[in-house]
Amino acid sequence: MVKSTKIYSCHVPERSFTAGRFQGIADGGIGFGQTGEGRTKHPLYQGSEVDAQGARPLPTINLTYVTNALWAGNFGTFDVNDGTESSWNYDTLTQINFKGFKGLEANNQRALIVHRQIMNPVLAEELGYKELFDEAFPDIPVSERYSRKTVAFAIAAYQRSILTNQAPFQEFLRGNHDAMSEQQKRGAILFFDKAGCVNCHNSPSLNSVPHEFFALGVYDMYQNPRETFRTSKDDRRNLGRAGFTYRDEDMFKFKVPQLYNLKEFGFYFHGASKRSLREVVEYFNNGVTENPNVPKDRISGFFHPLGLSDEEMDDLTEFLANGLYDSNMLRYKPDFVMSGSCFPNNDPLSRIEMSCK
Repeated sequence: MVKSTKIYSCHVPERSFTAGRFQGIADGGIGFGQTGEGRTKHPLYQGSEVDAQGARPLPTINLTYVTNALWAGNFGTFDVNDGTESSWNYDTLTQINFKGFKGLEANNQRALIVHRQIMNPVLAEELGYKELFDEAFPDIPVSERYSRKTVAFAIAAYQRSILTNQAPFQEFLRGNHDAMSEQQKRGAILFFDKAGCVNCHNSPSLNSVPHEFFALGVYDMYQNPRETFRTSKDDRRNLGRAGFTYRDEDMFKFKVPQLYNLKEFGFYFHGASKRSLREVVEYFNNGVTENPNVPKDRISGFFHPLGLSDEEMDDLTEFLANGLYDSNMLRYKPDFVMSGSCFPNNDPLSRIEMSCK
């Protein structure tokens, strides 16, 4: 929303609205590559100065089925955060939950602060948003109408419109039984039966309803062999849901994510420890944890050896990769942004790599 050279490359449309690299870098980064994979730290920034998150960016698709944002469900006054009020004051950002916002609206206001973005009457006028804000928010006082609050509302409305609804599995459910290949059908049967994926992934977007959190014992972001920024072994985000609630029973539990368009992500789990869907399937099939910091008695009872053969793992991987793939997500990409900046990145190197003038 701001006319600047700052970068907002954690949710790239060509990568199904997730980052093109394992750890998103916004402000303090430079470059883009083809679809975000070429993003690196700007040489003038220290690692502690860049805008990078301690967990893999979740995609901004199918968020209409998300009630509480982030891997730990930190944001949103209601739903799974009912009863967690005692934890909201531990972090100045989660204090926003006292204001009575739904998950996306609360998280977006938090994100605008974290990602160093602003909105005010001068910018609204300069960028051509003033009349749009007046039309969209007539009941909000003028003193608050051109602010992070209304920007958060507008972004949330857009985010809820980004839906996968053209995947073969979705066409199959609408009655086109030829939409899925035979291998994808076999994979779907495994998903809902032998592999037990449906025990956790059971919503319209194949996340969980209500949001559930499970410990799977995967590596955290700081344990990634690639260079990471602004995270370490002492990062409370490594504790999962407990990093927000401060409850022992929530230790090392992370949100069940949605499953559509996974094949374009390139990195999986909150610590981005897996590079392919086949690796993810193998991890669940083996039922052996990889993070020594997560005690075995904390691991979900759903995580155990599945006994799938290589062929069955191939079938399940094919269902996840292509049966759940909506190939037309660029329909949600804006043609331009009103600042005139290149999208999604506007630093000099990105402009060159994206051939944006």
